[in-house]
Amino acid sequence: MDRYEIIIYWSNEDQAFIAEVPELPGCMAHGSTHEDALANIKSAIELWINTAKEFNDPIPAPKGRRLAFA
Repeated sequence: MDRYEIIIYWSNEDQAFIAEVPELPGCMAHGSTHEDALANIKSAIELWINTAKEFNDPIPAPKGRRLAFA
């Protein structure tokens, strides 16, 4: 699997952990635990990429985090 940035946070509104992949628009998942959200987002990433391939949509390359030092 590609190395996309995954952001996981707690949502009081949803009472669940939310996982997002900023580089893949609309790619989100949730889970009752941090681990569940991570497992679910990995599946969502795979589905997102497979769907993009099916429709010949562009797939962004993972950017990862860049560190800058002053």
